[in-house]
Amino acid sequence: MGSIMGKVMDDNMKKQQKFMIATGQLQLERQIQMQNQMRERMVAMQLASTRELFWWLSAFYAVAAPPMIIGARKTKRAAIVVPLVPLTFILAYFGDMAYGNKMERIRHEADIIMSDTPDLLLMPGGIPTFSNIESGRLAQRDAQRLDSKNDLFL
Repeated sequence: MGSIMGKVMDDNMKKQQKFMIATGQLQLERQIQMQNQMRERMVAMQLASTRELFWWLSAFYAVAAPPMIIGARKTKRAAIVVPLVPLTFILAYFGDMAYGNKMERIRHEADIIMSDTPDLLLMPGGIPTFSNIESGRLAQRDAQRLDSKNDLFL
């Protein structure tokens, strides 16, 4: 009778372990998906911001360039158009980022860095461990407790 109960309990434990593994895997897959969607939204916001900045810079360039060029022709002083040189490079950079393939080139360069020089990507102090995280959490909790106890005397 004892061996039957033991076998049933072992079977139930194995089923419970399989269920926990499947649940953990599902939770991890959902977290990965959520993080990826959040990353995509952040990149989309950054790209939209770059496009907006590009249009503002383009408008400034369109307003500032013609008077500078006309002034340089009338006064025969080339120094008047000198500010257009860096502004042209800035405008070209943001135009490439906003509407060109700069994001693809950056992603390609990031892939090269990850494959050729992974040591550059190491975190200072290494990857956080559970014990480091837990000790930090406990220290923060203790600090909050001390702060709340001191509030009584104020």
